[in-house]
Amino acid sequence: MLVLVVSIDILPEHTDEFIAATLENARGSRTEPGNLRFDVLRAEDDPNHFTLYEVYASDEALAAHRESPHYQRWAAAAVPWMARPRTRVISRTLFFGDAAS
Repeated sequence: MLVLVVSIDILPEHTDEFIAATLENARGSRTEPGNLRFDVLRAEDDPNHFTLYEVYASDEALAAHRESPHYQRWAAAAVPWMARPRTRVISRTLFFGDAAS
């Protein structure tokens, strides 16, 4: 199982557009068979900072997500709205929910 944590800072004038596009991507991602979780978080102290918390069943599920139409639309729209390049951390689970991996 893979966990992807994405940190994103958005230009203030694009925050509302980013939220709409990101929620559309999250909803689409949740329909993917290999997606186990997709959370969209907004920082309490910085309304232009977002964290995406994504869990995939396998490397192949993450690769399929990146090829999905909803992700492709999101990336094309969202990247120009970013104040700086997003950062990503991909981790392997040691403990998820109620069970060890």
